[in-house]
Amino acid sequence: MHARIQTALSQLEATHNIRVLYACESGSRAWGFPSPDSDYDVRFIYCHPADWYLTLDEGPDTLNFPVDDELDLAGWELRKALKLLRGSNAALFEWLQSPVVYREATGFQAALAPVLPMCWNPRAGLHHYIGLMRRGVLDDLTGEEVRLKRLFYALRSTLAARWIEQHPTEVPPMEFSKLRALLPPELNGPVEELLARKATADEKTTVPRPTALIEYLQTEYEAALTARETLPIKQLPNPTPELDALFRAWLLRGEARP
Repeated sequence: MHARIQTALSQLEATHNIRVLYACESGSRAWGFPSPDSDYDVRFIYCHPADWYLTLDEGPDTLNFPVDDELDLAGWELRKALKLLRGSNAALFEWLQSPVVYREATGFQAALAPVLPMCWNPRAGLHHYIGLMRRGVLDDLTGEEVRLKRLFYALRSTLAARWIEQHPTEVPPMEFSKLRALLPPELNGPVEELLARKATADEKTTVPRPTALIEYLQTEYEAALTARETLPIKQLPNPTPELDALFRAWLLRGEARP
């Protein structure tokens, strides 16, 4: 599958005349709780040759492709990605710390690292994870049987929100194993059992509604709604000059490639 991903990225570069600067896993395979039939959620950042940007009208800034049974592939153009970073896009912060990197232009993550703290807005991050929590608590986990996949989606988002509440200046880790440190001790056993079940179950597997865990998610959802209104916002310097410099530098690097 990794060979297929590399081939797909190279074909994209040739077909669209782009350069892939960074490509990573963004779903359950990166979070740490895939099912045997989980697809590969590949997300990437790319740039065009410099001339593409020297027009009166901006071109498309996203590449999306039909999802098949194995591969979900989508990417953002570099300028769009940097604008989203400036807006503290939580999904992009996750991409940039993914433990599974399929491709990286030399030094790309290192170049972004100094500006990431300038772009992180904990209130925006909390808002993002609350939206994911809401789907779980209000929609996905209300029946007597719940999808195991959706249960872990909600739990991971809940722990990320709790991380922001406790460590507002720190971006929550992407990996579930690190977020689990915030889980109440009495829930560790049930969660461990559900993790073992998910490792051998398919994406549609359901389990009897785990009452204690659902109650925890509901309580944390209400706490996050309250925290969103009271979370202190630290005034940070405007990251735009640094992001502009990064944008120009990576366009020039793309022009210099063989």
